[in-house]
Amino acid sequence: MHHLQAPTAPRTNKPIRELLEFYGLRTSLIRLKVIDALMVAAREGRNIGVNGTHAWLEASAVECSFISVREVLKRLCEERVIDYQADKSYSFTAQAWAILMRSPV
Repeated sequence: MHHLQAPTAPRTNKPIRELLEFYGLRTSLIRLKVIDALMVAAREGRNIGVNGTHAWLEASAVECSFISVREVLKRLCEERVIDYQADKSYSFTAQAWAILMRSPV
């Protein structure tokens, strides 16, 4: 199983903050990091599930439980920011991806 590499350079959270605001969600560190992990996977042309997302956060030195990651992903699905795929992975909805891509990273 291929895991995402932890980021080597800081990136701006502005697009993610705009995305959360659009969907009426509060900004939290774990939401920022979960969405960042999903963005990295999407840019690499693949989707990741709960395990991959949690592993990426741990590699990024973000302390959070597996359950917390699962709950964030569940909430993002409920708000239609991401979709749950048949292979148990997650991907952004077309609308969410468009919001993320309109801001330079």
